[in-house]
Amino acid sequence: MSHGHRHLTENDPTFTAKKRSTTEIIRRVSVYLWPYKWLALATVGCAVLSLLCGLAFPRLTQFIIDDIIHDGQTDKLTPVILLLLGAFFLRDFFNSVRIQVNNHFEQNVVFDMRRDVYSRLQRLPVGYYDKRASGDLMTRVIEDVNAVERLLIDGTEQGTVATVSIFGVLAILFATNPVLAAVAMIPIPLLALGAMWYTLSAHKRYRKQRQASSAMNALLMDNLQGVREIKAFGREQHEDSRFADRAEAMRQGTLTIMRAWAFYNPTMSFVAATGTGLVLWIGGSQVMNDQMSVGELVAFLFYLALFYEPIGKLHGLNQMLQAARAGGERVFDILDSREERWDAAELKPLPEPVRGEVEYRGIHFQYTQDKPALHDISLLARPGQMTALVGPTGAGKSTLINLLPAFYEVTLGAITIDGQDIALTSLESLRENISVVSQEPFLFNGTVGENIAYGNLDASAEQVTEAAQAANCFEFISELADRFDTKVGERGVRLSVGEKQRISIARALLKNSPILILDEATASVDTATERLIQQALERLMIGRTTFVIAHRLSTIRDADQILVLKNGRVIERGTHNELVGQQGLYARLARIQNTTFIEESFAKLEPVT
Repeated sequence: MSHGHRHLTENDPTFTAKKRSTTEIIRRVSVYLWPYKWLALATVGCAVLSLLCGLAFPRLTQFIIDDIIHDGQTDKLTPVILLLLGAFFLRDFFNSVRIQVNNHFEQNVVFDMRRDVYSRLQRLPVGYYDKRASGDLMTRVIEDVNAVERLLIDGTEQGTVATVSIFGVLAILFATNPVLAAVAMIPIPLLALGAMWYTLSAHKRYRKQRQASSAMNALLMDNLQGVREIKAFGREQHEDSRFADRAEAMRQGTLTIMRAWAFYNPTMSFVAATGTGLVLWIGGSQVMNDQMSVGELVAFLFYLALFYEPIGKLHGLNQMLQAARAGGERVFDILDSREERWDAAELKPLPEPVRGEVEYRGIHFQYTQDKPALHDISLLARPGQMTALVGPTGAGKSTLINLLPAFYEVTLGAITIDGQDIALTSLESLRENISVVSQEPFLFNGTVGENIAYGNLDASAEQVTEAAQAANCFEFISELADRFDTKVGERGVRLSVGEKQRISIARALLKNSPILILDEATASVDTATERLIQQALERLMIGRTTFVIAHRLSTIRDADQILVLKNGRVIERGTHNELVGQQGLYARLARIQNTTFIEESFAKLEPVT
């Protein structure tokens, strides 16, 4: 079964997430506010105080028009203007404090949420990543968390202030002029219906746009990592066309949202404006009939603006809510995924000292219900022994090895280390005692020294140097411009395959685990480099229980036991000499396996078998 990278489309199921209600999203994201409840209250409090200071403007304006201008009380003009400026100063002062507190509040919440999402990603099983593109997961951690965060912060503050403002100003309106206040309420049912329409119809648009964004980011990351292959095959135009398709889907998804908003927002603004027009119509008649003063009408209109403004903000929050709902579904898809068994109370560490005796007992495994990968496999690897696995591509070699560090859980059977079932062992203890050197080593985008020290974060500079010497990589490191401080580039791109492989061996040496897994590391290098790697591997294997996925028979002739796998079953087992003497598949393989790799040799033998 293949687990390599694959190109995903925006319709791929890996980009979807479980549908969740708006109430559920709000309830779950609100948990992140509780640790900072005092910051939230301070933010809302400053916003309310700023609002209250702003409410002085209509009343003071009415006083200036009716009492100062109309009645000629010019001596009061300067004090009232100073009072008005004072109200504006306090309004903006509280707003400044609100912004500062809100920014602190916002960044704390974003940090917590993003940290939780990343922490969960670290604890998810390998199978989770087999089904999802890295670019999609990056979109969820960065963009979708931001969308949810905007709801948390702006929704809390603006929603609360808008609600307080609406009811507070509404009380002032009815206290000032009940008739005009009733007229101002005429557009409210239309505004409510518009909000309901947008809420019910928007989620599908936002979901589609988020999926398109993930698809585009997934392709972008895939292409950046595979830029050398793209150039080697001259596929720049092809990939440009593919990216254009993804970007077009993103553009169309965004335009669909914007078209709906371009209709919804101005329409709601016009409906609110009709309320202002009706108030001005009726209020103008009252002024002409001496039922209210000009100042009272002007003040009422100012209050009315303060009434309709927060309604407009609530419409904006509705848009934000729909974006947050779509993003929240994708964030909680990660947070709700079943993690590996890290913290279960019944798990225990391996008994010290770990000798490294590994036993597979009747192992069955399947990635999906309809695709079994391993069938009834048993083996015993004693401490210090070397066990080699050979077989054609897809025989189950990597799958069998990946079960040992619990990258996948067995479907049936048990694997024990020193007699303890790994299913009952804490992952920290299990993986601490297993080192892995893969055929395609991964180096982090840091220095040479940092990549070696990854095997033991507490290692001294001397220990790192000793590991490099034992792995036959000290010589080439010494020739680098900055030696151990040399940056290796993304995925170790500045180093050769053989250099990366030896650094990964040094890393495993530094970890010093009793169990070692080798996906034979010499398949893609020249003869001289292969000799250096092989010498390093021989040092690494001393005294360790070693499992080797062999690509060349020359590397496993001295193995304590060799298992020949085909179609997920062990069809032969024994030492090299025993298997050659059986005249079976391995013996035929040995006769033709001179310069070719085992997988190629199996392909040649396939018609015979």
